[in-house]
Amino acid sequence: MNHLLRGMRIAIGAGLVSLMGAAQAQSLAQSLDIPGAQLLLTTTAAGVQIYACEYGADHTLGWVFQQPRATLYDAHGAAVIEHSAGPSWQARDGSRIEGKVVAQMPSDTPDSVPQLLLATHSTGAQGVLDSVRYVQRVRTVGGVKPAAPCTAEHESGSSPYIATYRFYR
Repeated sequence: MNHLLRGMRIAIGAGLVSLMGAAQAQSLAQSLDIPGAQLLLTTTAAGVQIYACEYGADHTLGWVFQQPRATLYDAHGAAVIEHSAGPSWQARDGSRIEGKVVAQMPSDTPDSVPQLLLATHSTGAQGVLDSVRYVQRVRTVGGVKPAAPCTAEHESGSSPYIATYRFYR
């Protein structure tokens, strides 16, 4: 599965670069900017957004977001962080953070999860993530709820996605 996601990340990432010009990418970074923050790490994520089939207030079944599951890779392609429910991020050194969304904006790529700014706090050991206070999720591709309608309560569905995650102190 990781091999498939890496290949998808490369293919979609190449298409994304052609879709986004330098000025557009710069504008995006400024719209989710964190005044006074220092960039610590930039990673590329490949994974899935997981959904469950649940009844809504209107008593009909629909896909409801549950959690992400992704591996984040550094500039050399090494897996460095696992992203999961919370949302949370755990580095290989045992450091871990949890986040809360403080801002979001639509993705520049149609049918993709929104770009986010999250405030975080440390919940793990000392390490690379323990000083991180903000995470940006930008350049999102994919990850929206499954296109097929859900038909059974608690049914699980997922959608592959890639994104850039930037970690700030």
